Amino acid sequence: MKRMEGYPAVVELEVRYRDLDPLGHVNNAVYLSYIELARVRYFELLGIAGGAMGEGPAPLVARAEIDYLRPILLGQRVRVGARIERLGRTSFTMAYLVAADGEPAARARTVHVMVGRAGEKVPLDEGLRRRVAGLESLPVEGLER
Repeated sequence: MKRMEGYPAVVELEVRYRDLDPLGHVNNAVYLSYIELARVRYFELLGIAGGAMGEGPAPLVARAEIDYLRPILLGQRVRVGARIERLGRTSFTMAYLVAADGEPAARARTVHVMVGRAGEKVPLDEGLRRRVAGLESLPVEGLER
């Protein structure tokens, strides 16, 4: 799979007929599913596929925002890139680029909070910080972009 500059995790997908709204564009809510696929790919690269549910702390989505740049249509090739752009004490922010036929179609961000089994916030561990730094090719202290 070709990389997207600045996005270590990339997924390619086909627009399905069921993704469309009555005007023939990909429905706005479907973009969340598209970025979720890229996020899961990123988590797989970090070794926390499935969010480690039931196995300890897991990242939960606390916020999502999307800027729609242009419509995506049936038959277009869609690629979505994901990266982490900020690490906090108990949370992190991910950024996404959604491209259709090689042109930006949307930009998105999600904020995730790490929670323990009882739903309490837990600090990001150093091992995770180091894996993110390796994936992003940045020093651990320099993850903010």
